Amino acid sequence: MLKHRGFPGRLPGTDFQFTIRRPNPKGVTAITRRERFRDRKPADRRADAGFMKALWEQFGDQPFERGNLDAGRLSWLFEREVIAAEDPFDPASYEALLVIDVNVAQVSFPDVFDRR
Repeated sequence: MLKHRGFPGRLPGTDFQFTIRRPNPKGVTAITRRERFRDRKPADRRADAGFMKALWEQFGDQPFERGNLDAGRLSWLFEREVIAAEDPFDPASYEALLVIDVNVAQVSFPDVFDRR
């Protein structure tokens, strides 16, 4: 499992996790699309924005390996702002390649992007 050095482990000042420390001995947790409803708590929305900002600063528009990124946090963005970068895609692999869909992400998180 690739560890993304320099990537924040969590949203500062909260318990919202962004990375995992070690592989799950019972198997890899699959990434699945989670619906974001309008009535989500503001803290959850800040965690999504903070995670997207960290992804953007670390990887930009380039494909990246899932590695030690938290499956739960990725699932809130998966198949919208973060999409598979390979076909076939294995959602239960630490080596799976993902990429930010910049056009969708700019609409969802306009404060995160500096319009590079």
